[in-house]
Amino acid sequence: MIKLMDQLFICVALAVFGLALGSFAGATVWRLRAKQLVQDKASGEEYDKKEYKALLPLTKTTAKNDRSRCLHCGHVLNWYDLIPLVSWLSTKGKCRYCHVRIGAFEPLIELGTAVFFVASYLLWPYHLGTGLEITHFALWLLAGVMLAILFAYDLKWFLLPNKLVFPLIAIGVAVAGIIVGTSLDVGWAFINLAGSVLILSGLYLAVWVLSKGKWIGFGDVKLGLALALLLADYKLAFVALFAANLIGCLIVIPGMIRGKMTRTTHVPFGPLLIAGFVIAGLVGQHIIDAYMSLMFL
Repeated sequence: MIKLMDQLFICVALAVFGLALGSFAGATVWRLRAKQLVQDKASGEEYDKKEYKALLPLTKTTAKNDRSRCLHCGHVLNWYDLIPLVSWLSTKGKCRYCHVRIGAFEPLIELGTAVFFVASYLLWPYHLGTGLEITHFALWLLAGVMLAILFAYDLKWFLLPNKLVFPLIAIGVAVAGIIVGTSLDVGWAFINLAGSVLILSGLYLAVWVLSKGKWIGFGDVKLGLALALLLADYKLAFVALFAANLIGCLIVIPGMIRGKMTRTTHVPFGPLLIAGFVIAGLVGQHIIDAYMSLMFL
């Protein structure tokens, strides 16, 4: 009974922590977008002028301006407007001041991050007994927050910002170092890691080169590298690749049948790759074991 209560407490704490970091992730998405629009304008590229005007205050760094605000009326939000998920539900998804519908973009990021935190704890395939093992789990959660930002950004604007991808690669290097360094067979662990990188990044690099960037963006190659390092296992990397493409087919094929998509429709692959990665990282070994048991019936 005590153990069950402990587990429940940990899950609730992770859910609350996930909601808070999900709120941070949602705010970061818009701040990154605002800075991207400023850069696009400065470089002479096309940009959405209406979106630029709405997000411009987010680029300011003064204490007065560096606060969350409604993107429609510009009203600076109070603390009770920023309670993850609760504030959105209390106003029925509308701005408290201008009453314009906010939409579910931010609360879905918050809820998704919270679910990710709890599911990661419940389904974590490794031990959590030593300092290094706990560090591995903490880095996984940190990577999850960054992936939530990348997921939302790529889904909305078809772009994976380097400001997040490069730090994610650094986290991947740290995780890969823990996995390889604590392995009983370091040589095989390193080969395993190399295979993971080859599958999730090398394959997309080849596609990017062959298509001259027409089929996938180079951001997917860099994201694949980060995810490969985080998994550090070629079998899990293959599961992630398979799951990402399967999810893509389940989305694209029905869309094409209904006439809402064509062969030239641009589908962001980053969110699919991230979804496949999460599946592989948490239940990938179970999938592999189930497949192998069927193969040798």
